Amino acid sequence: MKRLLPLLFLIGAATVFAKDAPTHESIWLMKRVGSPQLSPDGKWVVVSVTEPTYEEKEQPSDLWLAPADGSAAPRRITFTKGSESDATWSPDSRRIAFSSKRDTDEANQIYILDIASGGEAQRVTNSATGARTPRFRPDGNAILYSTITWPGATDEESNRKLVKERKAVKSNVRIFDSYPVRMWDRWLDESQTHLVMQPLDAGAKSRDLLAGTNLVKSPGFGGRGAEGSREEIDAAWSPDGSTIVFTATTERNTSAYAEHGQDIYRVAATGGEPERIAQAMGSYGRLQFSPDGKTLYATFSERDTNIYNLDRLVAFDWPSMNNRRVVTPAPFDRSVGGFTIAPDSKTIYFTAEEFGHEKVYSVAATGGEPKLAVDPERGVITDISVAKKAPSLVMIGRWGSSVNPVEVVRIDPVKKSTTNITSFDVEAASKIDWQPPQHFWFTSSRGKKIHNMLVVPAGFDAKKKYPLLVLIHGGPASQWRDDLSFRWNYHLLAKPGYVVLLTNYTGSTGFGEKFAQDIQGDPLRGPGSELNEAADEAVKRFPYIDGTRMAAGGASYGGHLANWLEATTTRYKCLISHAGLVSLETQWGTSDVMFNREQMNLGPFWEKPEVWRDQSPSTYAKDFKTPMLLSVGERDYRVPMNNALEMWAILQRQRVPSRLLVWPEENHWILNGENSKVFYREVENWLGKWL
Repeated sequence: MKRLLPLLFLIGAATVFAKDAPTHESIWLMKRVGSPQLSPDGKWVVVSVTEPTYEEKEQPSDLWLAPADGSAAPRRITFTKGSESDATWSPDSRRIAFSSKRDTDEANQIYILDIASGGEAQRVTNSATGARTPRFRPDGNAILYSTITWPGATDEESNRKLVKERKAVKSNVRIFDSYPVRMWDRWLDESQTHLVMQPLDAGAKSRDLLAGTNLVKSPGFGGRGAEGSREEIDAAWSPDGSTIVFTATTERNTSAYAEHGQDIYRVAATGGEPERIAQAMGSYGRLQFSPDGKTLYATFSERDTNIYNLDRLVAFDWPSMNNRRVVTPAPFDRSVGGFTIAPDSKTIYFTAEEFGHEKVYSVAATGGEPKLAVDPERGVITDISVAKKAPSLVMIGRWGSSVNPVEVVRIDPVKKSTTNITSFDVEAASKIDWQPPQHFWFTSSRGKKIHNMLVVPAGFDAKKKYPLLVLIHGGPASQWRDDLSFRWNYHLLAKPGYVVLLTNYTGSTGFGEKFAQDIQGDPLRGPGSELNEAADEAVKRFPYIDGTRMAAGGASYGGHLANWLEATTTRYKCLISHAGLVSLETQWGTSDVMFNREQMNLGPFWEKPEVWRDQSPSTYAKDFKTPMLLSVGERDYRVPMNNALEMWAILQRQRVPSRLLVWPEENHWILNGENSKVFYREVENWLGKWL
């Protein structure tokens, strides 16, 4: 019997360390960790965690609390069917406010939970149209939140009455006098996003700080359009709690013929007409005050004839708003992501994309050359924050990679390292057979250095030959990053036995301002050639890639480029396009945004027809030959369905083998779990058929 023990031990060890190929279930059902919120004293972190299911109505999203030093596992502190979001701490670190729809709520309301004393969360708002993004006043005795208000409403009672009246109207005609008319997946209406102040005294009434002001009566008033259909107003309390600063535009109605920016305003907490305190040719955002209350910081993106400009960090003396200065000036050539200010107000930490990663930088509050503070070996760091009242520096954020689901981490700029505070999916991820991407560069025929990542399938054997899938990112002002994507998961696409190539073509971010700008006037031809050259380079460099079996695909701008490859090459055995344009003119006239497309193509098509005609896939319809899978959401107003239908018509007319997927309830993205499962299955079957 003793002689069998070593063998039994080895069998057991093999069982323990065996890893499985990724499946849709193993990826999709991973917990989604939201933006962590650090208590001002630096002791606690609260974070919203979604536990996905394939039945959305049964999908919980609760708040979890964890010690910021990672000394104990996080614990769940809410247990409701409704989801909790937008959590924020009170200044004394004893309470959290959050948005949730509970019990008999008709819309999301703001709740406050006393962490120090315990007990049930108490609702503090009663908004007919919902309440979100709460922010405590510096004394903790009031909150500011965002809500939807209808024209003519002066308070909650009148707004509620208008909501009721509109529900009773039997006609549903949409009437417009100016652009825009749609955003992402919804038609716009007369409603506006407003800021509301709610005192926390028992029985106190809320006060809409913008209702009735000349600002909101402006026909071009609007907030910042966030990804998706939600509109936001970036806002912050002044250090003494007497005023609120926020960003807004009064030029949204000019967006058919001009780019509009976001200016900075302030309004008294007691109400009154907002005062514009900062205006420039560009957009301000992400407002924050320094802990010492002497400086207001914001990001700023210049508005000019370029298709893309970096977000730079700027500062103003407070409350005078004098002495505007750029804290991250050139030659620093990266766009500022999230930022946070050290408790002593002397140092600012921020994140920035670079070469497929997102890293942490530091810069003196007075400005100067930023220094790399934390350079992750792989993955991206996002959502950083610093405890404003901690005795020493406490910084947290989120870190994840393509093989590490996002977790909350503690960040140490001195040691240049991160340490997990949460480990929701660490064990599950360790059981999956996946490898981090391999990075490589090449110089294109146009002399540009092009960054790429390569992902291999589960069970990879370098002695074998694998087909190549060229995956194309959207944007174009984005980049392929070493992070875990659910919409186009690298490893799930590689699973059937493909090597996946991720190329950051001209126009991508994280490689300097000029690199992102150079796509202007060359929206498809140049990037398309770089994708082809990247495929050639990968075949030449990696002997396990079978250059005779290649496919390509992408979504949004990646879909545009997939359609361009259909028009200009037969090197790929098949193509996949989700939300791709077929004609630059068609996309210009039907999308929810339009003027920046003129900037991209160097002018309107009736004045500068060259690019519009030359770089539209439909121009080359006679050359369509490659089998193609098309996919589109009916509620996609960014790249409307007519593009996919026109592309489909050409393919069918030219008798090119093709398949069309139309998702009635989806928008620009496929967000439903069951739909996502079908999408991946269709992609796998399509690739399998032609490769």
